[in-house]
Amino acid sequence: MSGDSVLLTDIGELVTNTPDDAAADDREIDSDPEGADVAALGLHRDAALIMADGVIEWIGPAARAPAADHRIDCAGAGVIPGFVDSHAHLVFAGDRAAEFAARMAGLPYAAGGIRTTVTATRAATDDELRANTARLVTELIRQGSTTFEIKSGYGLTVGDEERSLRIAAEFSAQTTFLGAHVLPPEYAEDRAGYVELVSGPMLAACRPHAAWADVFCDRGAFDAEEATTILTAAAAAGLPARVHANQLQPGPGVQVAVAVEAASADHCTYLSDDDVDALAGSRTVATVLPGAEFSTRSPYPDARRLLAAGATVALATDCNPGTSYTTSMPLCIALAVREMNMTVAEALWAATAGGAAALRRPELGRLAVGGPADLVLLAAPSYLHLAYRPGVDLIAQVWRKGRPMLREDHHGR
Repeated sequence: MSGDSVLLTDIGELVTNTPDDAAADDREIDSDPEGADVAALGLHRDAALIMADGVIEWIGPAARAPAADHRIDCAGAGVIPGFVDSHAHLVFAGDRAAEFAARMAGLPYAAGGIRTTVTATRAATDDELRANTARLVTELIRQGSTTFEIKSGYGLTVGDEERSLRIAAEFSAQTTFLGAHVLPPEYAEDRAGYVELVSGPMLAACRPHAAWADVFCDRGAFDAEEATTILTAAAAAGLPARVHANQLQPGPGVQVAVAVEAASADHCTYLSDDDVDALAGSRTVATVLPGAEFSTRSPYPDARRLLAAGATVALATDCNPGTSYTTSMPLCIALAVREMNMTVAEALWAATAGGAAALRRPELGRLAVGGPADLVLLAAPSYLHLAYRPGVDLIAQVWRKGRPMLREDHHGR
């Protein structure tokens, strides 16, 4: 073994998301108590793993575990891959709690509330934006997310979008240029001018700090032609597409996403049969964001419909100050199970390997020999507790590239 190897042993239930590896060693693959097949989780019982130099070196039965430099007894607790949050808006300033309260009192949601955050973000200093982003990143990690995407979209000027992405890149390699979030007030009467700005000078300034480009293609935001123009320009600049699609009403967002070969179409709340078929027949991942429906009292998308058609489904927090101010992937798993017709196994896969597919990083969201040591020790015997015990802190320890991220005595471990 390599130096500073760490053995996690007496793992009651290990989720790897690598079912072929589990089957090859004749390890036990169970069925979910609900009757759903959980083979995709690559479930190991009474397991152990060794990590060193940021990667997984060995996985197998605890009784056959090799020696390592350090040993952690998991005492029968579960271990899962780190969550991969493929949709989050973390660079912003301000607070929209009053807007949330108004919605809970009956005011319908519309995309215009984003402009409140734009005003606050433009007025904030770099240090203020950086500190708020760091706070949210810390929350994400404490909730078990080891990979997270960060979007811009609350500056909507060349300078403010550039600095938002520059700050985002300090925290994640998965940064997304979302200059096409909504029209800023100063362009309310010049849609074509703003599309030209986003597709030209703003894109050029943001390109060095971004890995993706996104457009909000929906009511109150951008139409299909505008979205396609922006995403085509971004692709020519080397930024592959993501799309906010079909959140507020039926519309062209999903079809635009599939047509430009976007990595993901996100929200997918209002889908036609043609939309579902298009997603199922493409590489575009359908990313569902139940925190947004929870926070806006909107209908939840039917993930069962997507899964039954053969679409790849991811689950993400959509952390943002207006419509999903949560960093908790466990909460989103519980909502997906309760409200979106997913089994616990499907929701966990969507929050890990599904998110990795939405970022086109297949090595993430799974635990495999030679792969990154991004994993979570649960304060529970099984992944089922993530939905079974909503609102309870079940994250005992988090490792990113083999490095522990939480204090060692968390939950007494």
